[in-house]
Amino acid sequence: MSPEKELALRVTKEIVVKFIEAGKISLSAFESAWKQIFDTVESSLKEKGVSK
Repeated sequence: MSPEKELALRVTKEIVVKFIEAGKISLSAFESAWKQIFDTVESSLKEKGVSK
């Protein structure tokens, strides 16, 4: 796995955990929320040219 993808996964995990804790994402909506957040984080990292 590329470092960029690993970073995107870790950032997505942190965001999703915080949203679940705050009650902004229900467990039933987890799958679609994860995909949307991951895609956004990954595209943001690519746009900024972030690499580890």
